[in-house]
Amino acid sequence: MRIGVDGRKIPEAAKYGPVDSFNHAQSMGMEGLFFRTVLDMSPTLDHGYLKEIRQRADDLGMYIETGLGKVNPYATPEGPELRMIGDGDILLGFRRMMEACAAIDCRELWVATANYKAAYVGRFAYDRFRTDVTWNEQIEATIRFLKKLAPIARDLGIHMNLETHEEITSFELVRIVEAVGADTTGIVFDTANVLQRGEHPVWSAKRVAPYVRQTHIKDALIAYDGDVLDFQMRPCGEGVVNFREILPIIAAAKPDINLSIENYESFADRARTPPKMIIEINDPKWLKGHPDLTSEEKAAYLEMVANYSSRIKSGELPDRETYASWASQNYHYDETVDYIKQSAAHIRQICEELKLPLISK
Repeated sequence: MRIGVDGRKIPEAAKYGPVDSFNHAQSMGMEGLFFRTVLDMSPTLDHGYLKEIRQRADDLGMYIETGLGKVNPYATPEGPELRMIGDGDILLGFRRMMEACAAIDCRELWVATANYKAAYVGRFAYDRFRTDVTWNEQIEATIRFLKKLAPIARDLGIHMNLETHEEITSFELVRIVEAVGADTTGIVFDTANVLQRGEHPVWSAKRVAPYVRQTHIKDALIAYDGDVLDFQMRPCGEGVVNFREILPIIAAAKPDINLSIENYESFADRARTPPKMIIEINDPKWLKGHPDLTSEEKAAYLEMVANYSSRIKSGELPDRETYASWASQNYHYDETVDYIKQSAAHIRQICEELKLPLISK
């Protein structure tokens, strides 16, 4: 296993560009970059430039991972670049992206099912609660689309790995992989997103382990705010995610997996308030939308929240409002670098203590 960072969210990504971002990441002690999509590296799929990016990673002994885009046909209209790269044909666009990835030997490719609507709060931010089309209909459409892509993936030796994104459960992802086929699909395990679906991260890790092929490593505060729970990203080790239990599960399933930190993005040189994200865990409509969530897992989840609350009450960690107030004024370049380094140090320490197969330069 190697520890790297998100190629889109590493601070000053636009300034450095994909090639020099590897040097930038290495200066932070990172061992690779995970670009969310190949279009993040080259919007035109310039094969010469993509090879240059690959060469820089190889020269520095770093890993490079990337992806494709949203594969839910009800969400792809929000990503017109996916069809434009195929001259208006989205299947051709995906084929071209997949071929470009294979040409630089990137064969584990991120995909996801929807976009989080940051301008909204609660159910309105998630496509699983749309009323014009049910979530089950969206999943069925996603399976159909992935099955159209599967022969291309099979020919190129590619896995399309669905992220445990904010809107989808690990239960649903496992069913999608099994419906499409594990020879062409897998899972990107985001260690914190599952919290937004009321899932305990350790329980989720056990569910997705047979299919996990990529990761987003991140942590989060989960704390009561009246009848709802607040979700707020925190450096690894300062949230509710128990990496000491999760990392051995991942390592046992795929010892050579890369651990890619997804950091809280820098606020650059302007103040802004971090978005408020909530989990309506006691709302009947929210609960109805999570038929796989058992009472046993919900109880374990709430116990995790209660244990974390004691860390806040003791003064060990700031509450949501205090952290948000500080971040809105102070979270810039240096603080983002510290966030990444602190998260990596926490993960590295656990791997070393547990003697997990960590490749460290």
